[in-house]
Amino acid sequence: MNIRSPRLNRLLDSWLDEDLGRGDLTSIALDQDGSAYWVAKQSGIFCGGTLAAHLFQRLDTAIQVNLLLKEGEYFQAGQRLLEVQGPTASLASGERTALNLAMHLSGIATDTAALVKELEGTGVRLADTRKTTPGMRILEKYAFRCGGGINHRLGLDDAAMLKENHIAWAGGITKALQKIKASAPWPTKIIVEVETPEQAKEAIIAGADGILLDEIAPEVLLELVPKLRSLASIRDSHQGSNHIVLEASGVDPMEIKAFAKTGINLISTSAPITRSKWVDFSMRFVMR
Repeated sequence: MNIRSPRLNRLLDSWLDEDLGRGDLTSIALDQDGSAYWVAKQSGIFCGGTLAAHLFQRLDTAIQVNLLLKEGEYFQAGQRLLEVQGPTASLASGERTALNLAMHLSGIATDTAALVKELEGTGVRLADTRKTTPGMRILEKYAFRCGGGINHRLGLDDAAMLKENHIAWAGGITKALQKIKASAPWPTKIIVEVETPEQAKEAIIAGADGILLDEIAPEVLLELVPKLRSLASIRDSHQGSNHIVLEASGVDPMEIKAFAKTGINLISTSAPITRSKWVDFSMRFVMR
């Protein structure tokens, strides 16, 4: 995440504006400098500290932030996460927005880390999806990375992915692939989401770069994956390479270890972003 990107700055400004409106009516009571710190009320993986620091400084350049943890670092309940000092009116005005962002992102990072731990030693990577909160995608995917996962495509312009509706409306996998190959820029990767072994084989023969195996049971994948790799090897033999990426989706997190044993490259899941709970933080003032 580029903390200085104009797009991100516009997002931060819009979220500050949402809370501040025409001005913080309570801040008139505050006319001095002060200090505070963030403390965790439960354990987890920290994410959003850098973002919070940038947000505070966009609100008031006089605010100084000292991060006590790195992004992606584990913390325990009761641990201090960061320290802030500056005009108390500005600290109070930015508190809620900064905390909300960091608590949400830390919840995603924490749940992602738990699933990544289940995959340790398997060689299988955990990837996210496009199931994100509108307006929050860049940050939610950043939190997924902080938890040890990898990002799938950020948007529709990153790679071509044929899903059920595309295939139906285009007249089949082969027709759809041919159309994309004829018009897309040459670096474009084409992924096909399939629901049956027959669709997977057709997609490989038609030239797909990746196969997303959706809601196919791990016991089926155990037999299917070697066949797909063999088919891709034959397809690519004239190029001397075999670079098919096999990905499982629709995976029950409770079965993630079973899927990791099937020979796939990736498991994609929306669970850490769509189901995670916020990690509870609090900002507490420091008495002089």
